[in-house]
Amino acid sequence: MVDVGLRKPKNEPQVPAADWSRVVIEGVTPEVDGGKYPAKRVRGDVVTVSANIHADGHNVLTCVLASRKKGKNDWLETRMQLVQPGLDLYEGQFTVDKLGIYEFTIHCWIDRFANWKRDTAKKLAAGQEIAVELEELYTLIQSAAGASVDELEAGTLLKCINDIRNAPDPETALSIATQARLDNLMHDHLPRLRVCQYDKILPVIVEPERAQYSTWYELFPRSVHAAGNEQHGTFKDVVAHLPYVAQMGFDVLYLPPIHPIGNAHRKGKNNSLKCEPSDPGSPWAIGSEHGGHKSLHPQLGTMEEFEELVAAAKVYGIDIAMDIAFQCSPDHPYVKEHPDWFYHRPDGSIRYAENPPKKYEDIYPIDFESSDWQHLWRELTDVVLFWVEHGVRIFRVDNPHTKPFAFWQYLIDDVKSARPDAIFLSEAFARPKIMYHLAKVGFSQSYSYFTWRNHKEDITAYLTELYKPPLVDYFRPNLFVNTPDILPEFLQFGGRPAHMIRLVLAATLGANYGVYGPAFELCASDSTGGTEEYHDSEKYEIKHWQIDRQDSLAPFITRVNKIRKDNRALQQNRNLKFLQIDNGDMIAYAKTSSDGLNAIVTVVNLDPHNTQAGTLHLPAADFGAENTYQVHDLITGMRFLWNGEANYVKLEPNVSPAFVFKILKKIRTERDFDYFV
Repeated sequence: MVDVGLRKPKNEPQVPAADWSRVVIEGVTPEVDGGKYPAKRVRGDVVTVSANIHADGHNVLTCVLASRKKGKNDWLETRMQLVQPGLDLYEGQFTVDKLGIYEFTIHCWIDRFANWKRDTAKKLAAGQEIAVELEELYTLIQSAAGASVDELEAGTLLKCINDIRNAPDPETALSIATQARLDNLMHDHLPRLRVCQYDKILPVIVEPERAQYSTWYELFPRSVHAAGNEQHGTFKDVVAHLPYVAQMGFDVLYLPPIHPIGNAHRKGKNNSLKCEPSDPGSPWAIGSEHGGHKSLHPQLGTMEEFEELVAAAKVYGIDIAMDIAFQCSPDHPYVKEHPDWFYHRPDGSIRYAENPPKKYEDIYPIDFESSDWQHLWRELTDVVLFWVEHGVRIFRVDNPHTKPFAFWQYLIDDVKSARPDAIFLSEAFARPKIMYHLAKVGFSQSYSYFTWRNHKEDITAYLTELYKPPLVDYFRPNLFVNTPDILPEFLQFGGRPAHMIRLVLAATLGANYGVYGPAFELCASDSTGGTEEYHDSEKYEIKHWQIDRQDSLAPFITRVNKIRKDNRALQQNRNLKFLQIDNGDMIAYAKTSSDGLNAIVTVVNLDPHNTQAGTLHLPAADFGAENTYQVHDLITGMRFLWNGEANYVKLEPNVSPAFVFKILKKIRTERDFDYFV
């Protein structure tokens, strides 16, 4: 038997809110994790906002992009344009001209005046009467005039009614009704009914231009020696070395840790556990009786001399980047003053750093979850602010992926609230999601897997991934070619051509790139025991580099960096477009400036041992070139006259393994002769 029972009352329907709208706003970009984290831009950028916006029926919509600097009360509104009608895709733009956080959102509504104009024009074109429609228009205009708080503009609106009434024919009346001035007044004053407001206010963080475009050079100050000095280098020696760095075209000079180095368990050459009295130790084993993270290694110089280095670098257009490595030598003052900031083993000893099977007995990792974590986090944040006070604005952070994300968000937010021009580079060779999340919580730039991407397919796939939304909105890769920790196999076995290949790739694929020198320009390639570690690594000893060697790549680096500086197309990432070239050992790609006036095509031979040739397929019209056009190789100075879209390219690695072509456009003068620019 089925027990029917009494029929239960249906649930009461959900009544829409009084301000319900027929409009839907979705697919908004840039939007990082639903607005939880800001998209990144630099000062002077034009932020393009897009969204899919639609409503039922065939109504005309008006959408506005509302933006403001965070903390301001008033919103700046700009109309969004329907750029892809079939996809209901709207775009709008606003400019960010100050450092800090901006906010934006979108408002949209069914535009009664726009619908009137469209429908009335159709009726008139079909020969229909529009007298009733004109009466509807008068009502709309009166509504706008009544809502206006500007008496002059209200009077102008009412005058439009008289002008339309007095028009000699319907065509003239419609012409008056569709003038731009009336359209603007109606947009400003006609009450907006059932406006759909996007349910989020989205942030954009605006950073200095150097966050987007920078050229890094890493060196160990202790290995910089003035004439006749074969001992420990000093800040004064680095000042004397600045012309060398500046001449090559670098604008960021990154110094590994410059703090006192511990004596306990100090490492010897090549990471040996046996340390000789003359071994200087690893700069990353921070802290001794001379101080910790707020102190300088006494052999490098005084705080005054460090500040003189920072000031001298700025004269050359160079920013000093400082290494932030939150770990301690057993001799660090924190160990005695705050033993609870470290991990303790059951026997009471402090655990040293490990990355099995590697052991770092000279380093104690910090316990970011210690019972005193709040004071710890505050102290480490104050470390960064301490160096900010001494003129540093760029920080390369060592292994941030081994510290809590929440800590970095706290530290970076705090520093940037005081100094919005601060820049942080994440040295995290971790899983992609971890690298990307560090960028979300505030890192301006990030190391990347480019160092190990050598083949055409790998480079193409990886850079395509990085330079498209959503990643491109918050993740800025810094394409380091080598580091003191990483001597890639390609550089170990490819010789001088391999170094040239990787340099050109990094410098033209990435707006941010860096090298560790002088190891790089001198093509150091000896590794330790089949690893990616440099043999006789500078991490554990003072080196005596012969930077004036005839075979140095310094002139080549200088040329490539000048090309970057002279061509705006190479100073951004979103514009990268890979091109077809019918040789698997060659890669080709183009970058064009946002105004279309600067177009660069790079072709690289990825084989450091053999000459390679192929046919490059270049859609010349996409770059503003005619069927016959010139290309100028900015590396060798050679010029070629190309025809059509398919042209032959040959590269010899021992001569130049790459071409960086500037597409020259034909200009016809009043005197009727041509020249190329």
